[in-house]
Amino acid sequence: MIFYPNAKINIGLNVVEKRQDGYHNLETVFYPIPLQDAIELNTLSSNEQSNDPFKLKVSGNILDGTPDDNLVIKAYQMLRNDFNLPSCSFNLFKHIPTGAGLGGGSSDAAFTIKALNEKFSLNLSDRQMEDYASRLGADCAFFIKNKPVLATGIGNVFQPIDLSLKGKTIVLVKPDIFVSTPDAYRLVKPAQPERPLSELLKQPIESWRDNVVNDFEPSVFAKYPEIAAIKDLLYDMGAIYASMSGSGSSVYGIFKRPLENVDIHFAGYFCRQRELE
Repeated sequence: MIFYPNAKINIGLNVVEKRQDGYHNLETVFYPIPLQDAIELNTLSSNEQSNDPFKLKVSGNILDGTPDDNLVIKAYQMLRNDFNLPSCSFNLFKHIPTGAGLGGGSSDAAFTIKALNEKFSLNLSDRQMEDYASRLGADCAFFIKNKPVLATGIGNVFQPIDLSLKGKTIVLVKPDIFVSTPDAYRLVKPAQPERPLSELLKQPIESWRDNVVNDFEPSVFAKYPEIAAIKDLLYDMGAIYASMSGSGSSVYGIFKRPLENVDIHFAGYFCRQRELE
């Protein structure tokens, strides 16, 4: 079977406070977008099996690390510990940029859990799959239901939110810059927002530019002016809202309609335009 894990963006991101365990409490919205990886899952025949119970082939954006480090394999191994899963092969085509604040690895893991549940009739409920996914990363469980949520806690407590950008266009730009998430957190100044994000997002999208913020932007933009310039250019092109996603380095703009010749403006960058669902 073949399945297509999608990315997400953060709409607003307030770093509310630093916790005693060293993590930070957040307030953000996760919104799914139609930018996808592809994963082919097959059962290995007896003559294909080796010492490992799995095979992993990665193409597209090549990833660092060993197969055991890959979240697809971690999801498979986790379920295999609890269920009598056969040996499997995974062909992963990476299209979602890594280190971009788009949740690509988390999505791959969550969709693998859903695919294994379907293929091998494990009869897991959404809640059970979310519990498994949450063991692999704070935002992994979001991709089980894959619907907009207000995320709090460390980004692992979800509340459904009535928010739709259907019919609008997103332009996503990822420069060849790596932003260290630990560095981003170290430089951010936690603070309680004056108004809850859920309240701000009820306002017309045209008002978001002045009110819906990503707390990582000031320090990231100061260190990497090129990322700030991408956001400015998206607004110059007519975006009704633009923001960095997560701790970066990707930046997106929301437009009322599709644009022409987008790639010309962002030559040399990863750049994709999609209609939102």
